[in-house]
Amino acid sequence: MGFLVALVVVLLDQGSKYLVQMKLEVGMPIPVIPKFFYLTYIKNPGAAFGMLANRTQFFLFISLAVIVIIAYYYRKVPKKWVLLRIGLGMQAGGAAGNMIDRLRFGTVVDFLDFHIWSYIFNIADAAITVGAAILALYLIKDSKKKEPASSGESRQSEG
Repeated sequence: MGFLVALVVVLLDQGSKYLVQMKLEVGMPIPVIPKFFYLTYIKNPGAAFGMLANRTQFFLFISLAVIVIIAYYYRKVPKKWVLLRIGLGMQAGGAAGNMIDRLRFGTVVDFLDFHIWSYIFNIADAAITVGAAILALYLIKDSKKKEPASSGESRQSEG
């Protein structure tokens, strides 16, 4: 399941980036929903918000490490935890999609431009974010199972 999700994410990500590169000019915003959502093709040399620009080798290493770690732990996730498996597949696919860009171009193609914040992103970034949110929900849910019983429970008195 996770491999299929990762593959779908990579195909959607790379396909959308191909179309963006063929049809849009760098930096030219195209309104989809004026004053809210635009398609704006940029070349991002860094991570989120352009942080750590031009550290391509570093990001290639991090992407590969993330994919390897996810592949390792994925095998340990119970099959009944389908949503978590999907989330991990989304993260791996997103990491792979952006890694492909860095290998091919030295930068990442971004184009989804919501004017409610200043960050332009792509399908791989969205998949990583949603996958991370799913993972966080599972971790929170799991940590609540391990919390000690509340102090409001009755205790037997020593007597």
